Amino acid sequence: MDRKLEKKPYYKKKAFWFYSSGVLLFLALIGFILADTESSLNVDKEKMTISTVAEDDFEEFIPVTGTTLPKTTFYLDAILGGSVEKIFVEEGTYLHEGDKILKLSNSSLQLSTLQQETSTFQQINEARNTRLRIEQNSTQLQSALVAANFNLSTSRQKYKREKIMWEKKLTSEQSFEALRDEFFRYQAEQQLAYQNYLQDSILRRSQISQIDESIKRLQMNLELIRENIDKLTLKAPISGQLTFLDAEIGQSKSPGNQLGQIDALDGFKVSASIDEYYIARINTGLGATAEIDGKDYRLKVAKVFPGVKDGKFQVYLEFSGSLPPGLRRGQTLQLKLRLSERTRALLLPRGGFYQKTGGQWVYVVAANGKSALKRSISLGRQNPDYYEVIGGLKPGDKVITSSYENFGDADRLIIKN
Repeated sequence: MDRKLEKKPYYKKKAFWFYSSGVLLFLALIGFILADTESSLNVDKEKMTISTVAEDDFEEFIPVTGTTLPKTTFYLDAILGGSVEKIFVEEGTYLHEGDKILKLSNSSLQLSTLQQETSTFQQINEARNTRLRIEQNSTQLQSALVAANFNLSTSRQKYKREKIMWEKKLTSEQSFEALRDEFFRYQAEQQLAYQNYLQDSILRRSQISQIDESIKRLQMNLELIRENIDKLTLKAPISGQLTFLDAEIGQSKSPGNQLGQIDALDGFKVSASIDEYYIARINTGLGATAEIDGKDYRLKVAKVFPGVKDGKFQVYLEFSGSLPPGLRRGQTLQLKLRLSERTRALLLPRGGFYQKTGGQWVYVVAANGKSALKRSISLGRQNPDYYEVIGGLKPGDKVITSSYENFGDADRLIIKN
């Protein structure tokens, strides 16, 4: 007898599961192919900064903190040692050139100076006495020559008259010979006196010149000796303000000790320390500006010190125009030191994004403002406000410039209002 076979439900058939698995696998493959391979991240618009790329004037500069110093400072040192005997002025006093500041006492120096002064006076007196004796001797020789000339002239006249009378037989031969011998004697005496005077004149000029030079040197030594005493009294070498004085009554000072300083009030300079990163770009003549009481004042780099200490090097800047009123030593100024001239450039505002990207890429916001995509860019110069865009962006592009630390490695940002 035949048995009736029951028909199985479709979901229990092997063919159903085989075909179903194939369909699911196919759909999964299609979904994978059509799926968006970019990683996305939802972000809150209110928690980020969006800036617009624009073309504008660009000036590369760095902010620098400077300290004002007098343009000229004269340091006061103790030339000779001693103890402080008297102080004439106090710190902060305005001095004129030559004003007394303080006086040192040095008994050993004063005694030595007195001895040297006495000895020098004696040498000067001896030299002057020698000069006087030479002059007196010259005067005597000159008088002798005058007398010899007079005797010779008188004798010559007598001899001529006597010779005429002797030739006319009006006088004796003995009288004629006596006057002739006298004339020859006076003639010899005059020649000797003249020779003595001539030699003395030559020698006297040399001796007088040497003595005068010796007296001159002795007088100079005397002035130097006296200057040593004068150096014990410290005087202002220039006009200005005594901004530092290191001296107390009775305090001992050695030669070379710094006693104080005077600041000339004819101008100011600004000392600034700059990061060594910029050392190759800082040269004399670079311009800078300082805003003081709402007004800009121009400066320029006057001197660059090549030494680097603690990662910084020092420069001096001088005001190239009018000085700010009321400027004081030690006043702090905020400067903008220009590294380039002002030019037109494509600019991107600075922001926290640079710490993560190094300026190699940014998130550029789509036109509808609902998303932002990564884009490679190239940046050039910079200042505290802007980066110069060299490539990858165009005017009008909107860029997220705030920090990217919370964005991970997402390629696309979905911006939610």
